[in-house]
Amino acid sequence: MLTFLGFSMMVVFLYLIMSKRLSAINALIIVPVVFALLGGFTDLGPMMMKGVETIAPTAVMVTFAILYFGILIDAGMFDPLVNRMIKIAKGDPLKITLATAILSLMVGLDGDGTITYLIVVTAFLPIYERLGMNKLILACLPAMAMGIMNLLPWGGPTSRLMTIFNYDALELLQPLIPSILVGASYIIGLGVFFGLKERKRLGIESIKSESYKQIAATLDTTPQNLKRPHLFWFNVLTTLLLIVGLLTNVLPLPALFMIGFVIVNTVNYPKLKDQKERLEAHAGNILTVTSLIFAGGIFAGILEGTEMVDAIASALVHIIPDFLGPQLPSIVALTSMPFTFLMANDPYYFGIIPILAETATGFGLSKLEIAQASLLGQPLHLLSPLVGSVYVLIGLIGIDFRDHIRFSTKYAIGTSLVMILTAIAFGVLSI
Repeated sequence: MLTFLGFSMMVVFLYLIMSKRLSAINALIIVPVVFALLGGFTDLGPMMMKGVETIAPTAVMVTFAILYFGILIDAGMFDPLVNRMIKIAKGDPLKITLATAILSLMVGLDGDGTITYLIVVTAFLPIYERLGMNKLILACLPAMAMGIMNLLPWGGPTSRLMTIFNYDALELLQPLIPSILVGASYIIGLGVFFGLKERKRLGIESIKSESYKQIAATLDTTPQNLKRPHLFWFNVLTTLLLIVGLLTNVLPLPALFMIGFVIVNTVNYPKLKDQKERLEAHAGNILTVTSLIFAGGIFAGILEGTEMVDAIASALVHIIPDFLGPQLPSIVALTSMPFTFLMANDPYYFGIIPILAETATGFGLSKLEIAQASLLGQPLHLLSPLVGSVYVLIGLIGIDFRDHIRFSTKYAIGTSLVMILTAIAFGVLSI
């Protein structure tokens, strides 16, 4: 019963948002409530609040991250970067999409999707809008890049596996380095592919007649009285210190952004009136993103509280027949795509992978091979409605969740397949 309800809920949820019957926020809240009631679960309050409590740190971090980067945008810290990108691109969509892919991979080294999306979108969104480029590309490339960079030792899934099986980072990831490098190359190739399509659609001739300074001027909609060019290096240094704090885990990420926001807001806009205006200016973006994050928390809370997620996991595990045992690592790699799309990392890595790893030992396979295989579906996981950072991405760009899924899913699957094939070719996975 729970298995049927769980699968049915996911199908109905995806249908409603993909067919535009409901908005993402409405579907995230009402669909799990209805299916939980159909399953006889009436005490939904604790489940919903547990989900909200779980997602609360992410919502706090996103709130102050948007404020932090919003202040820096207002102060003009990113203007030199944007101007440089425009000068290099010279109106060529190919150069812009290629730069998007490369910057996404570089920034993604910190392993945090929210930070990557904030920085990349901040730098490129004005350029995409000015040239009339497809903004779904700006959503797709960073999401694909994070699907690969999420495999780094400080990324969520890898750190979970290191905890569960007591592996060190080198033991777990060294065999996957070829897959990671090929996956990154695939993302850069996607940047070229998208760029050629956009160049064919838009051309570059109409842009060549304008100087990069003129284009930059049309992109800059921030009032000049908000610019703080004399504080450029202060803002850069503060951001670098924040990133160092992030990598060294000096404080929790929400706390780092709260402190960082107070510093840049006070220094750049010392007058209380200006500070209040900056808060009000970014309130709309914050509400759009955080409301979706909290709705996602309710979805995840009910899914886990009713144990539908456990039922889904058990059903999928039992689908694998015995004669396919020797191919279990490759099967795990392939099924990690739908598994990690339909559920959060915690139930997958703490609930399903240990079961599959024990099953693998019965076929003479190592648990390490199963752990490595389970990482290769992450590119699709980053599109899941259960991942909080996806709402940051679509909120910043101003696109619908359903459009992002429709556009990016095939490329996410392609990224995972390329990584899986590479792992097979290098003997990491058994076939």
